[in-house]
Amino acid sequence: MIPIRDTTPSKNVPMVNNLLIAVNVVVFVIQFMQGPAINRFIFTYGLVPARYMVEGYAEYYQISFFQQVFSWLSFMFLHGGFLHILGNMWSLYIFGDNVEDHLGPVRYLAFYLLCGVASGLSHLILNAQSTAPTIGASGAIAGVMGAYFLLHPKSRILTLIPIIFIPWFVEIPAFFFLGVWFLMQFLSATASGGTAGGIAWWAHIGGFIFGMIFLKIFDVLPGTGVTSQIRRVTAKKHTHRLQMARPDAAEPSADIHATISVSPYEALVGARKIVNVPSGLQRRIYRVNVPPGITANQILRLKGAGRQLRDGGRGDLLLRVIIQ
Repeated sequence: MIPIRDTTPSKNVPMVNNLLIAVNVVVFVIQFMQGPAINRFIFTYGLVPARYMVEGYAEYYQISFFQQVFSWLSFMFLHGGFLHILGNMWSLYIFGDNVEDHLGPVRYLAFYLLCGVASGLSHLILNAQSTAPTIGASGAIAGVMGAYFLLHPKSRILTLIPIIFIPWFVEIPAFFFLGVWFLMQFLSATASGGTAGGIAWWAHIGGFIFGMIFLKIFDVLPGTGVTSQIRRVTAKKHTHRLQMARPDAAEPSADIHATISVSPYEALVGARKIVNVPSGLQRRIYRVNVPPGITANQILRLKGAGRQLRDGGRGDLLLRVIIQ
């Protein structure tokens, strides 16, 4: 299963979330420019529990006080390979925009970094003697997922399930998707002692739990007014291009009545969307052109995109336009 996106659109461009992704990519490039010195680089700027918990360990490997402190920040921007950073950044892309939308860019940055530090602390406490460097944004992203779990439990995760060569899109409830993810982390941690395969399971668990705690704390802190000023600039002009056609109700007719979302800007200038249409156990994908000047509740008709008739023909797909 490959998560594509969530179905809860953010209202603003996730400026900080995009910046975090960019910084992770840049650091990843710098990391692999180290050549033969890459292992030393990871050991120096990764989080090694023994350097803090075993007396004389840091001095033996000539780790300075600055490097000891800086590692609590730098470890969450290092990654072990292309698939590692790809999976982390994709998860951050899917869940981070909605959490930033809720907290605002400034508080979201603080939230993300605190989750990363808390995840590292969780790993250090439960693996105090470990000499293996802990790296990756997984703990911080787990915190973002924990916050998303509380903010949007009824949202759905659009997931691609490739069946041979046929793409099949399904929507999995967010509370189920994230609940199963957390359960798998816990089972893996308890079964392996916390670090099987080089994965810091307790960092994931700690990040997720602290993400929920930090969200509650940040929600009661007073705002500074900066967020409202930034949101005037970052308000989104476009909705998701890929959309699921959710039937409004089960009807006996062959026509499918569903909705499609566009922004006020798209309603004015027009847009192109990709609509995924349920048809029994199958999913059919159509390209939809939204004409300029469309109004709310106007109907777009796609002929032959509805339910199959007994004579072999098909009904139509009637998309009601919602302007968000």
